[in-house]
Amino acid sequence: MAKTVLVTGASSGIGKATAIYLAQNGYKVYGAARRTEKMQGLTTYGIHPIYLDVTKEESLVACVEQMLKEAGKIDILINNAGSGNYGALEDVPIADAKYQMEVNVFGVARLIQLVLPAMRKNHYGKIINISSVGGKMTLPMGAWYHASKFAIEGLSDALRKEVKPFGIDVIVIEPGGVKSEMSALGGDYLMHVSGNTVYNKLARGITGFYGKVGNEASDPIVIARLIKEAIEAHNPRTRYAGAAGAKLLLFFRKILSDKLFDKLIMSQLK
Repeated sequence: MAKTVLVTGASSGIGKATAIYLAQNGYKVYGAARRTEKMQGLTTYGIHPIYLDVTKEESLVACVEQMLKEAGKIDILINNAGSGNYGALEDVPIADAKYQMEVNVFGVARLIQLVLPAMRKNHYGKIINISSVGGKMTLPMGAWYHASKFAIEGLSDALRKEVKPFGIDVIVIEPGGVKSEMSALGGDYLMHVSGNTVYNKLARGITGFYGKVGNEASDPIVIARLIKEAIEAHNPRTRYAGAAGAKLLLFFRKILSDKLFDKLIMSQLK
């Protein structure tokens, strides 16, 4: 019987590519996002579009209830929906920071809470949390984004130990540079909040850096294939890293001291 998958953030980028790739490989896929109009084309692949706002409790509950009613189970949850706004910590309104944490952390955690009872009942489940190389290293101007991804790393590590006895695997995916609209939106936000402040020089440096990364960024299918590899592994690793620059950045972060790594990063922002 085909495994049933819920992919959040399926209207674009990694989420869309993953939903399509898994559907093409025999999975029964529900693609969830707020922008349902951008998911209508997914139906040609046999994907079931479903509305989901991860910041709204009623939306999260309705999404899971609909899946359980229609499919009878949720075998695999891919927490991909995310917000990637950048800006100097001093400049970013706390309301905006709270929203980013709501999307990237609390929405993820609440959705996991909602799917776990069905997974435990079936003694089977795969929870895939999309983190980032930014969950292990930081760039200036990204305090809230990195805080959210560091949180996902820690949440996943604790959760993995809790649910393993129930036959449920928790796997973290750490993408590097991937082509997506989130980068452009995050860059626009960065210049909006910090482009005319005392941090304007650094903001321009970050924007230029993201422009270079964008030119070398990998297609989202790279991460979709990595996710498929992870969910089909008999004994999956706890973490999978992929796409442009991911493994190299994580290697340097591992071997360099904090101060040396800071110098390396800042040298790229001039």
